Amino acid sequence: MNAKTLKLAELERLQAEADAIRKELGFSQPGAILYQTWLSAVDEEMIVVEADGFGRATTRVVEGDYPFDYHTKFERTFETEQEAERAADEIDVGKTLLDSA
Repeated sequence: MNAKTLKLAELERLQAEADAIRKELGFSQPGAILYQTWLSAVDEEMIVVEADGFGRATTRVVEGDYPFDYHTKFERTFETEQEAERAADEIDVGKTLLDSA
């Protein structure tokens, strides 16, 4: 085995270990979309919550063709995935005023 093959095997082992820890802690995978809904289909505004893989998550309001070509109108990172989802719900029902990103 060459050095690259050994490093790849180590990386795969570490990823499997990280995945097991995330599962034990109840954390989502990095980049997982936890919440996605249209805020305004007419204006192409969408609310999205994305996990960071460490228990935190970011709530965004985006405009455009998410996830390919979009503009972020609002963004806030929360300490827990649940807080981020709760904030997305509040944005969706109009309880939270948005500050620009």
